[in-house]
Amino acid sequence: MKNLILILSVVASFSLNAQSFLHTNGQDIVDGKGNTIILRGLGLGGWMVQEGYMLQTSGFAGPQHEIKEKISELIGKENTKTFYEAYLANGITKADIDSLNSWGFNSVRLPMHYNLYTPSIENEKNGEISWLEKGFAMTDSLLKWCAGNKMYLILDLHAAPGGQGNDANISDYDKTKPSLWESEANKQKMIALWQKLAERYKNEPWIGGYDIINEPNWNFTEGENPNGLDEKYNKPLRQLMVDITKAIRDVDKNHIIIIEGNGWGNNYNGIFPLWDDNMAISFHKYWNYNTTESIQFALDFREKYNAPVWLGESGENSNVWFKDVISLVESHNIGWAFWPMKKVDNIAGVTSVNKNPEYASLLDYWKNGGTKPSAHFAYIALMQLANDYKIENVTIKPDVIDAMFRQVQTNDTKAYKEHRVPGIIFATEYDLGTQGYAYSDSDFVNYRVSTGKNVRWNSGNKMRNDGVDIQDCADTKSNGYEVFDIKDNEWLLFTVNVEQSGIYNIDIRYSGNETNGKLHLDINEETRSATVKLPPIKNYGSVILSNVTLNKGVHKIKVVFEKGGFQLNYLTFSKIK
Repeated sequence: MKNLILILSVVASFSLNAQSFLHTNGQDIVDGKGNTIILRGLGLGGWMVQEGYMLQTSGFAGPQHEIKEKISELIGKENTKTFYEAYLANGITKADIDSLNSWGFNSVRLPMHYNLYTPSIENEKNGEISWLEKGFAMTDSLLKWCAGNKMYLILDLHAAPGGQGNDANISDYDKTKPSLWESEANKQKMIALWQKLAERYKNEPWIGGYDIINEPNWNFTEGENPNGLDEKYNKPLRQLMVDITKAIRDVDKNHIIIIEGNGWGNNYNGIFPLWDDNMAISFHKYWNYNTTESIQFALDFREKYNAPVWLGESGENSNVWFKDVISLVESHNIGWAFWPMKKVDNIAGVTSVNKNPEYASLLDYWKNGGTKPSAHFAYIALMQLANDYKIENVTIKPDVIDAMFRQVQTNDTKAYKEHRVPGIIFATEYDLGTQGYAYSDSDFVNYRVSTGKNVRWNSGNKMRNDGVDIQDCADTKSNGYEVFDIKDNEWLLFTVNVEQSGIYNIDIRYSGNETNGKLHLDINEETRSATVKLPPIKNYGSVILSNVTLNKGVHKIKVVFEKGGFQLNYLTFSKIK
């Protein structure tokens, strides 16, 4: 009887402990109290695993090992080591996680590079598996910061030993060496790494789950697509994920195991049925329509296998697309993780890293050749880049954050910044909000996967991630940017606080027209001003829209471009009566 009581006590203790972790309950992800959790996350892309497009080295250095080689050729191995130490130290800190929490995120996806946790098989002795403390220490710190903010940390093996896909940039795949799929040693190292991680974090309730292999993209059989889009069986992928699951479960019965299909995460041919009762099915979504049909395959998986689905990666599009995809998946009780946290000279993310002029010159040299920069010059440029990755030095993108959270709930617009009249209003500082409400532009989203047409929503790729086209401004007075590529009948909306009732003249500062442009103002959708013509002008000049009546108070003023073809810098409101 005593032995039976002891066994029941142990079982009860284990059950209670397991339920204190984020776990699956049928088709839902729930917390320890059984509350359904919608994961709203951000992937820390570019931190542990660099990809060329994030550093603007695509075309001459895509995978991280190529980027490191380019850097080392300029500044030497020791200085390269110093640069990467600074890059990793600054890339994600407590302040970053605090910021994510304050913006509304409740989870973080950590894209891990295996080589921060264990050496490559080429650097092991006698086939042994050894460990590096660097990656574990970084993960420990990140977990501490997440736990302090009550945010879940999802571990994602983004760069597996050897590399898991022909899209080399994603996993730092070196095609001169055996891939994950061509090397049993790499597979065993990956399995051992996951068991090591699970052993270390098995009792951590703020670990949200183990995303065991990111975006495998490999042709295992005789398919025509090298990235496994038409792979029919996926036997090596399924077997590896089963083996990893067993290794994890030998030490950790608590945490969700997240799986991904072939072909960048979505080809699940041959993967099912599921082999664990605490498992979530991940899919990735980029550049396609945001319709129920676009995610129906994932909804079908959820229903058939009675397991949660999770949008494990998405992003790299306009604010309209962000708002629409989040609205779509949340309406189906699906959580998400966007991508990435930081990228150089970026509009389509929550932050942008400054591209300092010296680093820009390195990029130019790598791309176009010419005189080789000195080691000293290159080192200073790269260390400045590493410093610019600190959260206090990046540019926060309020329009992206607004689209991902507030705009999902409402079409109401909100002032981008306080505009007071009399005063100056820069054209690029139109309201926060979506297409058709804060602005109207002919191109505002990229559906290239669905349509085959690659659309640049903001053709200047500056300042904001809406459809409005913004470029650098060379006028003597500006906020650094101007609206350009203005087409007929496009418009911008501004929330304006008029401090004095009266009659106003509005100075319209513009440039570069080949024919007469035209615009007028709509005030609160009630009053329309006269139309003003903007004659052709070589540089910058002004025209006056006269005698506009404005009452004291907050107003919505729409600037309507009846005829486009010019660049707009700002409008100055001056009271004349």
